[in-house]
Amino acid sequence: MNLNERALAALQTCVGSEHLRYHDDARTHADPYAFGSVHRAHPGAVVMPASVDELRAVLAVAREHRLPLWTVSTGRNLGYGGASPRTDGAVVVDLQRMNRVLEVNEELGYAVVEPGVRFLDLYAHLQQHGHRMLMSVPDIGWGSPIGNALERGFGYAPLWDHSAHLCGLEVVMANGRVVRTGMGAMDGNAAWHLYKGGFGPSLDGLFQQSNLGIVTRAGVNLMRQPESVVTCHVKTASSDDVAPLVALLRPLLLDGTIQSNAIIGNATVIASMMSERPRWWSGPGAMPEHAVVAMADALGLGRWNARFGLYGHPSMTRARAAIVREALQALPGARIETREYSGDIDPAKVHPADHAQLGIPGTALVRMAAWRGGTPAHTDFSLVCPATEAHVTRQLGLIQSTVEAQGFDYAGGFTLGGRHAIALALLSFDKDNADESARVHTLFEQLIDKSVSAGYAPYRAHPAFMDRISQAYGFNDHALRDVAESIKNALDPLGILSPGKQGIWPGRPGLNKDHT
Repeated sequence: MNLNERALAALQTCVGSEHLRYHDDARTHADPYAFGSVHRAHPGAVVMPASVDELRAVLAVAREHRLPLWTVSTGRNLGYGGASPRTDGAVVVDLQRMNRVLEVNEELGYAVVEPGVRFLDLYAHLQQHGHRMLMSVPDIGWGSPIGNALERGFGYAPLWDHSAHLCGLEVVMANGRVVRTGMGAMDGNAAWHLYKGGFGPSLDGLFQQSNLGIVTRAGVNLMRQPESVVTCHVKTASSDDVAPLVALLRPLLLDGTIQSNAIIGNATVIASMMSERPRWWSGPGAMPEHAVVAMADALGLGRWNARFGLYGHPSMTRARAAIVREALQALPGARIETREYSGDIDPAKVHPADHAQLGIPGTALVRMAAWRGGTPAHTDFSLVCPATEAHVTRQLGLIQSTVEAQGFDYAGGFTLGGRHAIALALLSFDKDNADESARVHTLFEQLIDKSVSAGYAPYRAHPAFMDRISQAYGFNDHALRDVAESIKNALDPLGILSPGKQGIWPGRPGLNKDHT
């Protein structure tokens, strides 16, 4: 790349000296949790535009100087590389200064935000202005609703599938042209953030997990604050209970009795939210069964723990809760705890374990990275499967045996969406422990290879493994990737936008997967 003094001076003209970092100062945007022999790509510079016009000016400089860029909304995608680019020396375009809540429509249930708005910011805006709206939030609220949705992230309320609840995008293309999708393609159309379609092909999906354009605003669906929310917490007695638990919850999700997704976690992953491993076990290798049992008993945890929410009029939430209780009687030893909240509950009076189900963002769960002690770090393995007992059991066995063979504790579970499940494994480690760091790298490679051999594939991952995972999506000689790269080369012939993201590389010589 050609990040010389002329290019740096031109970038400074775009955003001002205080919003440009370069050389050593740019290392603030390197991966804070880099591990093992993972390629450590360091940004050559970080540029922080505050508007579409400033972003278009940055793109003009990138085109002139052939600079590879790497775009982040707030750079908080920790565990999946953070703000780190794939190509060493690339310019990170950090959109955190584009942080306006542009509209909240309480009548129709949506907000319009820029990519630098965090979940924490949107929630504070709703509270400050008295909007009686419930938003979906992930475990840690310092990320961006737009960034999270574009990476197919999820939360825990009825609108938990964040990518499904984006509506109407504004996108700046590599050539600087601004595009609005769906009804927004018509000037002044009031339905832009209400109806995803428009006239002709729908392009929204092209910008999810992609490097085809930079999203600068989007509509985010919200729901009216229900009159009642009942949170449900299920605790099972046996480590063998995950399959029957899935079998009982799946029909309740499919028929709408449970309106959110259901999160199922083992005792270890829940314990990592509350404590650190040395309190329970300091020996080598994975925690033995007796230590896990003692830990679960001391903390009042089940061997498997599920949580979800019920929403609506009190008569409806209570009826739904009764149905849930009746269904779970079929699981011997299972305990269910419920708490009912009115729609006007003071957030300070909500039980901490219920914050996510009530759309209250926070940052407390960052402590999960500190499970093993030392310098906290983590990465995450996310694997998709059908929501059936057979597939869940198979994935659990594959992931747990592989994790424990490398001497780590299996801390994980499933996000159950009704028809599909996502197996999640938290791989926490001491960043300054070279042995642990190397074993995490080996473990991640093994998890990918074993999963692919079993017919499964992750849906997101650390940038260092994007090519490896892309290779697994190989139907018809990787036809899907070839189509994506053809579109990439047509829309971004200079290959300046996030080269290598999700394994999609530009055709530009010298800037491809052989030059990372």
